Amino acid sequence: MSHTDSEGARSSSRGKVNLPERNRSPWWQLGKRLLMALGILVGTVALVYFDREGYNDNGDPTNTISLIDAFYYTTVTLSTTGYGDIAPASDNARLINALVITPARIAFLVLLIGTTLEVLASQGRELIRIARWRKTVGHHIVVVGYGTKGRSAVETLVNNGYDRESVVIVDPSATALAEAHADGLAVVTGDATRREVLRRAGVADADQVIITTDRDDSNVLATLTVRQLNPDAWIVAAVREQENAPLMRQSGANSVITSSDAVGRLLGLSTLSPTLGTVMEDLLTYGEGLEVAERELLVSEVGKQPQGVADQVIAVVRDEKVYRYFDPVVALLARGDRLVVVRPAKELPWAPRPGTHNEDFASDED
Repeated sequence: MSHTDSEGARSSSRGKVNLPERNRSPWWQLGKRLLMALGILVGTVALVYFDREGYNDNGDPTNTISLIDAFYYTTVTLSTTGYGDIAPASDNARLINALVITPARIAFLVLLIGTTLEVLASQGRELIRIARWRKTVGHHIVVVGYGTKGRSAVETLVNNGYDRESVVIVDPSATALAEAHADGLAVVTGDATRREVLRRAGVADADQVIITTDRDDSNVLATLTVRQLNPDAWIVAAVREQENAPLMRQSGANSVITSSDAVGRLLGLSTLSPTLGTVMEDLLTYGEGLEVAERELLVSEVGKQPQGVADQVIAVVRDEKVYRYFDPVVALLARGDRLVVVRPAKELPWAPRPGTHNEDFASDED
């Protein structure tokens, strides 16, 4: 690994909001440009002083150019003030003014005015935005890893009503940073196994955390760190291998998704029964055909059997426990139940979506 790569890796591991590498403060940038402008000033003063024989001082009868005179002439020239009391008289001095001092004047003005204003405006605004974001972030969703799984998870959240401003991405990759920014998401660039990086992402105040890196060991360590920072967060983690799922749950994950097994099952189903594979793909595709969703129980559905409601019920959530629709415990639906259903992805005239026509929900508070 090169020196530049190692520096970039160390920088990204610290966690930086919105930027892939560590940026200096606007005051540091301003100081750097002031020093560069000072260097131009000093160099021009020296050039004029060494060529002082080619200048006339209309205010000095002796026509002697001192170091103070050279400094005075340089400052009024670079600032475009130009009183004209000291002027180049020889051809050599005029050529130096045309070829050296004039470009130096342009560079001096660009450094002091153009670049300084740009630095103060852009970086100052960015720091203010980050400070404001830190004050308002809370009850949000943190997504660790913005690869294929992370992007799909965010897309599903947004399509189901979550605001993009309530999602924060944690990923060390500059590519992920660019893609997340293009999707309008806040990003903390860094290694999610480091506590400081997760703190910057506001994990302690997050409601939910999704962990989707490509390494099971990183996912386990990130889950442990998240659970330490936020004992109440709902953690959903992905693992590549089924044998790591129990370890992930012991680390604090509330839900564990085995990506390789899930893909393998879909491949096997599609081979054994292409039509069944098509149905499963339809269920996993948002906005088309059928969808799997969780919804509240309606007042009109209290006391009914799960098979008796408008949607196709596949599970019932009661007291935060999931029961299959045929379980005797949920033979009759009760207030406070939530239904996991298969329904049309879009509301159709022949299949109106429950809860969209001012129906009352049968929550525990009713």
